Amino acid sequence: MNAMQTQMERASVAGPGPCPTVATARLVLRPHRMSDAQAIAQSLNDFQVSRMLARVPAPYDRQDAAEWLSVATTDLAEGWAFAITAGDDVHIGCVSFERRRGGWELGYWLNRFYWGRGYMSEAVHAATARFLMRMPGTDIRSGIFADNVASLRVQEKAGFRITGCSDLFCVARGAMVPHIETRLEPGDFRPAAPRH
Repeated sequence: MNAMQTQMERASVAGPGPCPTVATARLVLRPHRMSDAQAIAQSLNDFQVSRMLARVPAPYDRQDAAEWLSVATTDLAEGWAFAITAGDDVHIGCVSFERRRGGWELGYWLNRFYWGRGYMSEAVHAATARFLMRMPGTDIRSGIFADNVASLRVQEKAGFRITGCSDLFCVARGAMVPHIETRLEPGDFRPAAPRH
């Protein structure tokens, strides 16, 4: 395969374009920066967070974050990886859309100290709404480990439906873990309910 052929194939794969900045009532979702490495490492080194993610090792350090950011902050990244920020640009999590296995997948995580406040639902709704504006008619797949009921609720509120179950290897746990697969089909997205 020559370079011209490779360029043509990349150009023919439609993507959402550069990761935008999206503001919600309480959050700002923005592209990641290399300076986010320490905050990412601090969040993902918490086993209560990493155990709910398939591909994140435990322990997780600043070098792991820097390696991930070296791709996520460049044009080599295929998709979007939003930094979820609160207050004074404090990095508290991530929500991403990544092309995997021939389709788009939603992934996300949140620093444990921000759990239970509705931040992840707010971020997933805002990011998904913007993604679907750029990529109308797109199916989005996701999933959760079966012991992560709160995450399943986040997806259900956005319109994702359960499509199956399997076992998936979790790097942090070092084991196969029951996994629930979900999918958001075109037209099923539910906009966020207003906060009171």
